[in-house]
Amino acid sequence: MKLEGKVCLITGGTKGIGGATAVELARLGADIALIGRVSDAEAATVKDEVDAMGRRCLLVIADLAKPEEAAHCVLTTASTLGGVDVLIHSAGGFAPGSLLEISPEVWYQAFDIHVHAVFHLCRAAAPLMKRKGEGAIVLISSAAGLRGCQGAIAYGVAKGTLPQFARSLARELAGDNIRVNCVSPGIIRTRLQDPLTPSQVKHNIENRIPLHREGKPEDVAEVIAMLVSNDYITGENIVVDGGITMRIV
Repeated sequence: MKLEGKVCLITGGTKGIGGATAVELARLGADIALIGRVSDAEAATVKDEVDAMGRRCLLVIADLAKPEEAAHCVLTTASTLGGVDVLIHSAGGFAPGSLLEISPEVWYQAFDIHVHAVFHLCRAAAPLMKRKGEGAIVLISSAAGLRGCQGAIAYGVAKGTLPQFARSLARELAGDNIRVNCVSPGIIRTRLQDPLTPSQVKHNIENRIPLHREGKPEDVAEVIAMLVSNDYITGENIVVDGGITMRIV
């Protein structure tokens, strides 16, 4: 897919991986719909960067855990920018707690934002893509969804759902020339890493990450852009983790 003039809807697009992806896709010629929960300085910065490239940029504030707001984001993007060619679901948040510690509310909230939002976003976007005869969907999972992650059972299980969601949806939509893929980042320097202590960061770099450095949002954005652009990849999950999930010791 050539991105010049395409409309890309990016949830969680106001910061972190989503923000870096918005800038990368705009650089490649796309118009951008940024979906975020708040209109803050970070959202303004991303929008300014996209605007500076001469691309159209729409900022939509919404809580994607609410089905009606997820669908509204798609419809607002389509009516304002003329369609939705690309859907990227990067919105989410950490959900700490083991099986006996986590509250039912936090468990359900993790699935609402990471999994159920995808269902409602895709239900609204797929018909628009079908009418155009092409489309690309990229879901953002996590290395924590591929391996056991102690103390974060809801986050790991919800993220682990997304590669299978991508495979199932890719099979369903392939006949309409709509490709669906997934990306699983490892330890990326975003706000999710902010609660870590310096000693925890040091331990990750020295002992957990074989490449001995944290990833950057731009590292993931480059892979997302490749999956959007490449017309012959669908149903895949690409890991961007510095080697964490391939290691034994």
